[in-house]
Amino acid sequence: MSPGIAHARSNTGQVPPGIGARLSGVTTSTTARVLALLEILQGGGTRTVPDLAARLGVDERTVRRYVAHLLNLDIPVDAVRGRYGGYRLAPGYRMPPLMLTDEEALAVLLGLLSGRRGGPGAVPGASAAAGESAAAKVRRVLPVALRQRLEALLETADFTDRPRPATPPQAAVLLELAEAVRGRRPVAFAYTDRKGGDSARTVLPYGLVAHSGRWYLTGAGRDGGEMRIFRLDRIAWVRPLSGSFDVPDGFDPAATVLDHLARTPWTHDVSVRVRAGVEHLRDRLPAGIAALSEDGTGWVRVRVRAERLDWLPPVLAALDRPFVIERPDELRDLVRALARRLTAYADADPAPDGQPYDGG
Repeated sequence: MSPGIAHARSNTGQVPPGIGARLSGVTTSTTARVLALLEILQGGGTRTVPDLAARLGVDERTVRRYVAHLLNLDIPVDAVRGRYGGYRLAPGYRMPPLMLTDEEALAVLLGLLSGRRGGPGAVPGASAAAGESAAAKVRRVLPVALRQRLEALLETADFTDRPRPATPPQAAVLLELAEAVRGRRPVAFAYTDRKGGDSARTVLPYGLVAHSGRWYLTGAGRDGGEMRIFRLDRIAWVRPLSGSFDVPDGFDPAATVLDHLARTPWTHDVSVRVRAGVEHLRDRLPAGIAALSEDGTGWVRVRVRAERLDWLPPVLAALDRPFVIERPDELRDLVRALARRLTAYADADPAPDGQPYDGG
């Protein structure tokens, strides 16, 4: 048996509804080869007849017969003429989620689960209902044995990242903005700011960024003025405008969003100078949390906006580098309190054998 046929038979996909009945007069081995051909074409690009024949383990005449089977099933296969011609799926053809290997099915379901939870593997933008519906469709077309194994994994696996409540943007808004960013076309949209105020905006869209369960748009005013960041879930509608623009050289949308989030006003504006390299600090203070700036003397200024300060003293201690607190004074008191607790822990006598330490 050729490698291509072995792969086709180990494939987790089933014959799509309606196709099975129309292949009822075809032998099992031929059906497997037809589905194998479909999977090869699904990989994209133009496949030559000799290449297809070699992969399927048949002659070139048989390949053309298999293509005829696909055409009879209303699967649009284009014949490409010329020296490098062959066969390919027609552009825009939407293949049902039926031709998945075991690993591909696992990747799809875990990706959908992560998306529902808003975890690090999530791609925000689709509603929870859309994710549930897509997962259900994938499950329905999997063979029973594989479906049971995957459901066992999904039922028993746990995640350290808990679900994050986030309102996804409208799909139409996300896709319209993506086209505008790629085509470098200005857009107008309705926006609701963090205080609930509604306004109409005209923006030169520079880039889209997915971060922590949300989508953000980076861009400037139509006159190329101040850089702005917009949350897509606060955009009601988008309308492309005429004209075009150039994105500034070296512009980094992700870095711009992270820097903006780190500088967003919070209850506490923290500034600390640390004698360390940026690389050492960035490993412990991600860009979404802290803004770093070097002063050329071996010290780095760390700016943090936070609602609470109690988590910062342990972080500063973990840096294991000299630091100077510039503000606020409340942080100095918390660092001193942590130092006293650590000293007390270090000086405490070991608890007698068999007696739990009381934490005093």
